[in-house]
Amino acid sequence: MKILIVLGSPNSDDGKLGAIALDRLDRCFEIFNSSENQIICTGGFGPQFNTTSKAHAVYAKKYLMSKGIPEASFLSHALSSNTVEDAVKVKEILAKHNFDSLVVISSDFHLDRVRLIFDEILEGCSKEYIGVRHNFPSIFVDKLVKHEKKAIDNIVKAGLKY
Repeated sequence: MKILIVLGSPNSDDGKLGAIALDRLDRCFEIFNSSENQIICTGGFGPQFNTTSKAHAVYAKKYLMSKGIPEASFLSHALSSNTVEDAVKVKEILAKHNFDSLVVISSDFHLDRVRLIFDEILEGCSKEYIGVRHNFPSIFVDKLVKHEKKAIDNIVKAGLKY
């Protein structure tokens, strides 16, 4: 069994999934095979991405189910508030399940940091990473890339705290 892990991203104050989340979830849907995969949706609460009364992962699962993925294909939600917590919470969920490998789905601009974090926290697991491209203006992408580089530099300097 290969487990697909879809990393969360912002939703609106009324629970509407943002473009980044939708692109990641659509990629999950494209590669999902009911006889080979199970899914973990990540994302709980946080001022930077979800201030509603429901976890981001709930909205993500609902979206994938609306596209036809059966509820039985989902493992527990990883109720996290950042990428490090994504990996820590996913590790806790995986400890209760048998699996062959993982596919971590995020955005292309976020993938280097995801790889750095997941490779350390989920050491020893066979992993594949998928970086989804988004159709955003370059000025917006440049801002995201700068944020990621700064976050990676902080991890390299201080190490991962989990």
